[in-house]
Amino acid sequence: MRVAQLGSGTPEIAVVAGVHGDEPCGVRAVKRLLDERPTVERPVKLVVVNEAALERQVRFVDEDLNRAFPGGTDAETHEGRLAHELIEELEGCLAFSMHSTQSHAEPFAIVNQLSETARELVPQLPVAAMVETSNFAEGRLFSEIDTIEVECGLQGSETAAQNADRLTRAFLTAVGALPGDTVARDLPVYRLTDVIRKERADTYEVFVDNFAEVEPGDPFAAADGDMQVAQEPFYPVLMSPNGYRNVFGYAAEKIDELTPSPAAD
Repeated sequence: MRVAQLGSGTPEIAVVAGVHGDEPCGVRAVKRLLDERPTVERPVKLVVVNEAALERQVRFVDEDLNRAFPGGTDAETHEGRLAHELIEELEGCLAFSMHSTQSHAEPFAIVNQLSETARELVPQLPVAAMVETSNFAEGRLFSEIDTIEVECGLQGSETAAQNADRLTRAFLTAVGALPGDTVARDLPVYRLTDVIRKERADTYEVFVDNFAEVEPGDPFAAADGDMQVAQEPFYPVLMSPNGYRNVFGYAAEKIDELTPSPAAD
């Protein structure tokens, strides 16, 4: 794990990249900040986490780090030990953690709870939606540390790297670390309600778009041609044919539409 800092003093905000070794977009955003060394009005901690997985260009070495928290000093896995170290490093910080996905090109945010911090900050980021995932937070960073996660775009794409840089600077501006103003926007909010599982098969298909409502009776996915049909309405989140080994993605409900107040403009 590599840790650096912009500004002097004890940071209360942190930018986290490289939780998964096959998602380099956030690492590039952190590197650019370190190269440019912008003047900050609040100290910022910068953390590149799973260096071993990044070097191998794999998601993880032993287990998914973002399912390994809180970990421990005597954990049997590399990621279990790393999870414990990261929690200690981020103590007292609001963390901004960057990821990428195989399912959706447009950036969106993921939070553990629809807290006042999330309500204030996330509409100031260039994201299409916010997803509250408290029902499925076990083992994730934000189960231990106050965290805003962002999916920056498609895994390995240049666009995701550009989005990561843009999102990071918007976050640092929103929390008062970088000078300037943000542009708040209307933001739909969804809550994950269920996992959409898939059986072992040779081919997988997905017929729906993320964040577009699926009506009862609509086919939404197939494994070796065996259709899955919606029994009730839902919004797909992180749905893709091959993004996860055992699941297509998640079902969600829409719970809110945040409208910025005049003070946020």
